[in-house]
Amino acid sequence: MSHEIDAILLEDTKLNLDELARSCQINREWIIERVRWGLLLDEDLITNDPAAWLFDSRSFMRVKRIIAIERDFEGNPELAGLVADLLEEVEVLRARLKASELNED
Repeated sequence: MSHEIDAILLEDTKLNLDELARSCQINREWIIERVRWGLLLDEDLITNDPAAWLFDSRSFMRVKRIIAIERDFEGNPELAGLVADLLEEVEVLRARLKASELNED
């Protein structure tokens, strides 16, 4: 029996591979595969040893988003990564627009 835990992730929280996999209820290999494809982690942060990888709260949210996209739309991982990129960009643009509207007042 699995239990889903809702929690607040702090921006400076770092998760290792096992913690991320457990938190997202996904296996390690799924994450490793997406890191190797460039869908997770910055290239500068990737080492050959997955045990050394550290993921931030943004990565956690991205993993959850990619899992949902792959599941809901039966999309391949690369397509899910592209959709996640576009959704993240929309969020950034909306935040900028909101900030500029607040500055005008």
